[in-house]
Amino acid sequence: MISLVVRLALAGLCLGALVANARSEPVRENDAGQFDFYVLSLSWSPSFCAAAAERGNVRRPTPQCGPRPYSFVVHGLWPQYDKGFPEYCEVPAPRLNRAIVSSMLDLMPAPRLIYNEWDRHGTCSGLAARAYFDTVRRAREAIKIPSQFSDLREPLNVTPAIVQEAFIKANPGLSASSMAVECNKKRLTEVRICLSKELQFHDCSEIARRSCRGNQLVMPPMR
Repeated sequence: MISLVVRLALAGLCLGALVANARSEPVRENDAGQFDFYVLSLSWSPSFCAAAAERGNVRRPTPQCGPRPYSFVVHGLWPQYDKGFPEYCEVPAPRLNRAIVSSMLDLMPAPRLIYNEWDRHGTCSGLAARAYFDTVRRAREAIKIPSQFSDLREPLNVTPAIVQEAFIKANPGLSASSMAVECNKKRLTEVRICLSKELQFHDCSEIARRSCRGNQLVMPPMR
């Protein structure tokens, strides 16, 4: 018959072992720099502006929806786990220099978007702000936009498969398992492309299987 004292001692040893094992496992959740790959999200700007107009936001238009026409713009470069993603890895986030914001407006034409992306996603990259946004630019430069979408003057009816095939044709090495086409009920909204930390195409089944299932979508023309 094991005494109560012995049983308590054994229980303490077991608890200690569990705690030690837990401490030995690497911490990943919202730990800056600890992620598996990036998602480069390219937003079809005319769809964003059309949705904003429908919501009644035309009285306070963003620079993105001003007189200059935009096609695909960078929504963000998001660190990802194989399942899920980190966010807000530093609270408060390190202050973002205005010169960095200004330097990114050609790719991300809304200062608020740049600040938000840094706070939520950039802080999880493990990079300083300048290095992170340099990586955003290199990621965007690594992707070629299909020619049929580069100067769209009339509404274009597409399917997710058509858009996917166009990007794959324009970017050798890209595959259906490395990207997703996003939509709302009637418009194409984004193309998301998975990249390794070295900015090579990266398989991402969790992202790819969430691709839009719509049969017929519209790409509004550039403003």
